[in-house]
Amino acid sequence: QVQLVESGGGLVQAGGSLRLSCVASRSLFSINTMAWYRQAPGKQRELVAAISRGGSTNYADSMKGRVTISRDNFKNTVYLQMNNLKPEDTAVYYCNTELYPNNYWGQGTQVTVSS
Repeated sequence: QVQLVESGGGLVQAGGSLRLSCVASRSLFSINTMAWYRQAPGKQRELVAAISRGGSTNYADSMKGRVTISRDNFKNTVYLQMNNLKPEDTAVYYCNTELYPNNYWGQGTQVTVSS
């Protein structure tokens, strides 16, 4: 099992940037895919970005070109750099991984983008 702790959220103006961090309680060398999801009020949770142990990445179309996911396996940390933020990016952002057969989530970090 693993515990995930996110940080880095906050209030930012439209066009601003934030970097989210997710620290895992176990070595990321033992974990394949790490991902960031988000959930806005009244909406379903959706994938933002994912990264494999080897560094392959996958991004949601809505955020391509504005976000970069990365991981530091030595620091057990996954990052989400978000640029040119828009009000519609306002949501709780969650770190996620799957260690079969379980799916693990952090507690989430709030990102609020003002217009």
